[in-house]
Amino acid sequence: MTIAATPLVLVGCTADHLPGARQANAAPPQLTVTPGNQSKDVPISAEVGTAVKGGKITAVRLTDDKGAQVPAEPREDGSSWVPARPLQNSRTYTAEVTATGDKGKTATQKTTFTTAAKSTKPEVTSVLNFTGDQTYGTAMPVVVTFDPAIPKEARADVQRRLFVKTDPPQPGTWSWLADGKQVEYRAPDFWKPGTKISVRSALEGLPIGKDAIGDADRSGTSKIGRQVSLDIDNASKQMSVYEDGKLLRKIPVSLGKPSTPTSSGNMVIMEKFEYTTFNTMGDPNGGYIVDVEDAQRLTDGGEFIHAAPWSEGDQGYTNVSHGCTNVSNANADWLMRTTQVGDLVTVKGTEVTLDQGNGWTAWNVGWDEFAKGSALPVPAGLKPTVSATPHPGVVAGGSAPAPARSNSGG
Repeated sequence: MTIAATPLVLVGCTADHLPGARQANAAPPQLTVTPGNQSKDVPISAEVGTAVKGGKITAVRLTDDKGAQVPAEPREDGSSWVPARPLQNSRTYTAEVTATGDKGKTATQKTTFTTAAKSTKPEVTSVLNFTGDQTYGTAMPVVVTFDPAIPKEARADVQRRLFVKTDPPQPGTWSWLADGKQVEYRAPDFWKPGTKISVRSALEGLPIGKDAIGDADRSGTSKIGRQVSLDIDNASKQMSVYEDGKLLRKIPVSLGKPSTPTSSGNMVIMEKFEYTTFNTMGDPNGGYIVDVEDAQRLTDGGEFIHAAPWSEGDQGYTNVSHGCTNVSNANADWLMRTTQVGDLVTVKGTEVTLDQGNGWTAWNVGWDEFAKGSALPVPAGLKPTVSATPHPGVVAGGSAPAPARSNSGG
């Protein structure tokens, strides 16, 4: 189902040709509003489209069939007003739009439309990684994951319904993985500490292609905490922990042994567990069940930083793990108290490189490559800041370099 395209046009009257009456009889603005009046079967994801010539939109009021006002706010480009929540199925809504012309003349247009009944089409499941009332690290990307994947021809429509606001402003862009299973958002540079970020994945009822609809409307507002980053070097078997570009601690590590190597690349801490159980009995290279403490996830594939008292004698010298980063109990406990979800973790010098989409990999490519993944135009002025502090330990506001794309790591 699509929004009816019949526009509502208010055309100005012919101007009075008397010189003294030109301003008083100036033509009002030309106003076009969608959905068209008396439209039926409108998706509940509908927005009030507004286009005006000879003026600007000065008021939009959306009400339901009981007279209750529906909160809405304009898109940044002014192309439409977006309801703050999904519309309801099989309901009638009225939008009243007012535009003011260059000479002060106004034009007001109403349109009434009815939303579609609840769809029987299958829903695309979406998962938003960004929740409310959290404190995230400066490399935290906003990630939406889809099942099934979003076809290429539908990605622009989906992307238009994904909203990110930052205070203070720090614009970025969305970027799709090639298979359409995930889309990530970040700015050219790391978030500045103290930034408030509000996210909305407004997909409920959105037509996705011809055969599916979006599943839910999700949102969250959180803040960015202090800048912390972890650099792990396979050559030295050491982890360097930085805060605001200053070295806090060096920690001996044991990485994945050659048969199960750790991935090299730029990752982000995804979740943290004081206690968890690793069960690899179903994996091709698995075959163990072990309880671990102070575990921090880096990839979907199961790479963690965690306490490994059994390998403390190897830490700093030999790689013996199944792909995780092993540290001592004391260091794992300190890391859990120091890091945040969304902190950058860079691993270099191992036998394999990180696959895009194996975790939150928005920082695993440079900005230009990341921006190419957007299904909508990216503002040309969005570019990374050249940081005076080189990586590792780059302070927030700078951007991480893309890792070397070779089997020897970055």
